[in-house]
Amino acid sequence: MQTPLDNAAPPGSPSRVVDRAAVRTLARSATIAVVLVLPALVLRASGAHLDPLVQLAVFGVAVVAASFVLAWAAEAAQVDVSGGLAIAVLALIAVLPEYAVDLYYAYTAGSDPTYVQYAAANMTGSNRLLLGLGWPLVVLVALFVASRTTGAPVRELALDQGNRLELGFLLVAGLVAFVIPATGHIHLVLGLALIAWFAFYMVRLTRGEAEEPDLIGTAAAVGALPRRARRITVVALFVLAAGVILASAEPFAESLVASGTRLGVDEFLLVQWLAPLASEAPEFIVAVLFAWRGKGTAAIATLISSKINQWTLLVGSLPIAYLAGGGTASLVLDARQTEEMLLTAAQTLMGIAVLLALRFPRWSAWALLALFAVQFPVTGTHGRLVLAGVYLVIAAAAATYHRRHLLPTLTAPFRSAVDEAPAHGD
Repeated sequence: MQTPLDNAAPPGSPSRVVDRAAVRTLARSATIAVVLVLPALVLRASGAHLDPLVQLAVFGVAVVAASFVLAWAAEAAQVDVSGGLAIAVLALIAVLPEYAVDLYYAYTAGSDPTYVQYAAANMTGSNRLLLGLGWPLVVLVALFVASRTTGAPVRELALDQGNRLELGFLLVAGLVAFVIPATGHIHLVLGLALIAWFAFYMVRLTRGEAEEPDLIGTAAAVGALPRRARRITVVALFVLAAGVILASAEPFAESLVASGTRLGVDEFLLVQWLAPLASEAPEFIVAVLFAWRGKGTAAIATLISSKINQWTLLVGSLPIAYLAGGGTASLVLDARQTEEMLLTAAQTLMGIAVLLALRFPRWSAWALLALFAVQFPVTGTHGRLVLAGVYLVIAAAAATYHRRHLLPTLTAPFRSAVDEAPAHGD
């Protein structure tokens, strides 16, 4: 794909001015990223072991910085690459920080059963953080911007008709996921099925039309470079960020556990929330910036795709990593992990149900955010089961209200074209 900046332009032309500005922006961002990741690389290369809290800070900052670099590269790559294969590769790269940490826990659990809880914690935390905080935050920002622009209250965010495809894939995966809390384990067969479902999702995306990316910030600076320089820069950013993340994943994951012991804090909670927050911060920030620019529909669509990725590919990869690490073909969960899975599955079902009509109401955004916040003071089996029940009751009510949209959503992944005529009667 060629952009206007690929054409030759005489000195002093707008293209040349933009190129110089892009280089300055990229140089500034790259310098900051290098400063942030260098201590982690030096520490890892030296083999030294510092206080767990210090290591947590050093490697945590490196993971966040590398995540931002990945986000810049993945967005800018869309200028040159389109189609389903590109989407699949970019999706995998974008979640590399989350996968690196979670799969490390699952792999280690194959030889040390105490790590099973951390693999489950990281996976459930990342999913609940995305849907419970990311989705509502983006929608509330988008509605605020829309209300300010129109001068009248805007109470819901409209999704595109094409988003029914994503909702259909997420709905099927969301229903199948209840097998995990029902059986108390994640079996290899289920994992392979979820990965196959994600692959089918990627195949379906190849049938969609490629769109010109709308880049912002450093990603826009990379995208504005001449074609050759842009492609070299994107590849370099990918390689460097991936190297930093792979080098930091193990010490970061181990530091989380050790820091919990040192501070007297539940290690499960640290792994469940701190690691996903670090790895998903760039994605959240980019989505909020898009919503702030009045592109709320595109922002929430991106986060819905991320949820599909995590609820299929990430969950499905855990038993594979567990088996590769010396475990069996089934990643067995204890009582708490099973409850966490039930809570996550219930939250997922509610998120899908309120969007069946392809509208994201303000009330549902506040409800998702409030229920996400409530889970922190609510501890223990009884509290988690009650909260899961609340999610399921709201999901059932929303699904009943939007019942005309249930069948079109369930069949969307298997249809050649989604019916664009909205259903009536809601």
